[in-house]
Amino acid sequence: MALGCDPLLTRLFTPPHPRLGQYEVCTTPDAIERIVADGGPGNGVHYAEIEALLPAEALGAAGPYDRSAVARLYGARRANVARGWRQIGDRFEMVTLVSPHPDASLTRLERGTMVILVRIDLPARFRTF
Repeated sequence: MALGCDPLLTRLFTPPHPRLGQYEVCTTPDAIERIVADGGPGNGVHYAEIEALLPAEALGAAGPYDRSAVARLYGARRANVARGWRQIGDRFEMVTLVSPHPDASLTRLERGTMVILVRIDLPARFRTF
């Protein structure tokens, strides 16, 4: 899966000043079903079932994006969302997949999948051996 990460999407859909972890928002032309079936970015992601959610539920409230523009963009349509996680060494990653997803100008829905990543470096007491 080829990911193209976008700093503008990251600024729109993630907290401006996260207190924990590092956020990144990327996109891929791959279908959400394929990503979940393959185990996600780099494999090894444990995903919940894909759900059809309202845009506000799919994209959350952490980022400063224009919620009314996104609601108008989706209209009556719902976003397909899968949430997952994985641990790689001392790092814990949470992944949210959203499809279809808004473009950075919030003027059109894009095919493919938006991948919202949160990476947290674990303190020694939470590491697995």
